[in-house]
Amino acid sequence: MPYTTVNHTRLHYEDAGTGPALLLLHGWGTSGRVWQSCLPDLVRDHRVVTVDWRGCGRSDHPAEGNTIAGVVDDLAGLIETLGIHPTVVGSSIGGVFATELALARPELVERVVAVDSPGYWPSTGMLAKVRELREQLVDDRAGTVAGWVPDWFGPKAAPELVGWTVRQLLDSGVYIDELFTECTTYDPRPRLKDLKVPITYLHGELDGQIPLEVPRACAAETPGARVHVLAGCGHLPHQEDPRAFTAALRSIA
Repeated sequence: MPYTTVNHTRLHYEDAGTGPALLLLHGWGTSGRVWQSCLPDLVRDHRVVTVDWRGCGRSDHPAEGNTIAGVVDDLAGLIETLGIHPTVVGSSIGGVFATELALARPELVERVVAVDSPGYWPSTGMLAKVRELREQLVDDRAGTVAGWVPDWFGPKAAPELVGWTVRQLLDSGVYIDELFTECTTYDPRPRLKDLKVPITYLHGELDGQIPLEVPRACAAETPGARVHVLAGCGHLPHQEDPRAFTAALRSIA
């Protein structure tokens, strides 16, 4: 298993295939394994890197640095270590990391694909829910995760996929909860006009976590941005319908 140490944190990553580079970023509390159904197709003609960002999966779970800027800095270090210039594909909060990486270090990024992301919670009626979730995770982490995760998925998802996702979240580090506090004030829209790399918002039609109005509003602020909707999918289309997802990604990257 390949590891690299960035910012005093050991990160687990997988690197396969040859061709244009893709860097795939998972969402909160999961791991690079969420992309496994997409990999056999993508590695045929792409170099595909998946990473467990800090606090998740097989990477270190440090108490410090669990911020958007901290993860973005890790990703910049990983890209420089591997010597790639990737299309960065980020799911959920991974799309926040991808967007912020492109804003901060555009020379490192070919393009961004934000998958059911980014959220801007303060003005979408979700602020109170995020704050409540943070408290519930402290009071009953296992019960909160088990009750929350089924809502991530659309009707195409098998129950086994939901259960596997719950297990990943419970195996992740508790310090990543700090990201929820930061997200209560996060809103990228005022800065999207400054984005210097192309971005596509790839979004599940039935996403109950981040409604379609969010990527559409972001795209309206981003020069040249596109929105691509995946029918019948919820918040994790790459897991719910990998064939449709990889076909859509191929049309972009």
